[in-house]
Amino acid sequence: QAQVVESGGASVQPGGSLKLSCVASGFSSDYYEIGWFREAPGKEREGISCISSDEGNTNYADSVKGRFRISKDNAKKTVYLQMNNLKPEDTGMYYCVADRHPCLSWDPKGRHLQIWGQGTNVTVGS
Repeated sequence: QAQVVESGGASVQPGGSLKLSCVASGFSSDYYEIGWFREAPGKEREGISCISSDEGNTNYADSVKGRFRISKDNAKKTVYLQMNNLKPEDTGMYYCVADRHPCLSWDPKGRHLQIWGQGTNVTVGS
């Protein structure tokens, strides 16, 4: 069964850091683009970042550029999201998603994407 499983969410103070992990199984992650979406309370889901399957090209939402970094370890079939200088507006459920289509072509709200995780919760607050 193809699935992705997220971990690493926690409660942190503003300015803190977290590293989320997304482990893929049941499919060859070498051929899938993997990304992260966020759903904040009372807000629509938004794309945060993604990484391509081949050359590892990355993309970021303007709201996280310079603070978040996506990376992958093909041997471990794991994608990471390093989040630094966290702000209260980063609070939300973070979902990992995998799809065969190029991630730059993904719907901004993640519609029609293939494999979703259950999410990991991030809370940034004093």
